[in-house]
Amino acid sequence: MPLYKTITPNSKTTVKIWKITESFDELMQAVNLKPQSLSRVLGMKSELHQRGFLSVRHLLNAFGYTDDDLFYDANGKPHLKDGNHISITHSFTFSAVIISDAIIGIDIEKQRDKISVIAHKFIDYEFSYLKPHAPDYINKLTIIWCVKESLYKLFSTPGLSFKQHCLVIPMSDNTNETVAWIDYNNKKYRYNIQFLEFEGFTCAYAIA
Repeated sequence: MPLYKTITPNSKTTVKIWKITESFDELMQAVNLKPQSLSRVLGMKSELHQRGFLSVRHLLNAFGYTDDDLFYDANGKPHLKDGNHISITHSFTFSAVIISDAIIGIDIEKQRDKISVIAHKFIDYEFSYLKPHAPDYINKLTIIWCVKESLYKLFSTPGLSFKQHCLVIPMSDNTNETVAWIDYNNKKYRYNIQFLEFEGFTCAYAIA
């Protein structure tokens, strides 16, 4: 079972990351899906997305849950029937799930140069400390994107803007944590952030 990594940020929060090496058929054979999920995965046009979807169900099993324990609200945010908070992500050949008694969000992204082309769409304040010619510029952009995507999932509020409402404090060298803020409707919300990089991917998660 390619459970790639398990992280325990605190006593009530666990992150599990899956490296997707199995074929679609292998993943399907080893998981039980409710009818809505089966219809959804069979309707996906990309096998990469199908495998990501199924790997998340394997991660649920690794936590002791089943597909039937998972449901989504009107905003598309996932929930667990037992009341624990959950956030889900997958990108290419990795997926991750975080479960906690606190409100949380998680994101994985592949590190790609083209993120620099869209940086102006999701970054404002952060340009004040980023160095475009630095060798770690793409890595820093990817971390910021993952952090903001995590905040977006955590906050689950239509209209929240990565650029206007989410701020990521500069990351110190040789550290894997920072702080981020959501400034929305004249209220400020502070979140602790942790992140990691592996095999050309970045994962970040936010904990309320």
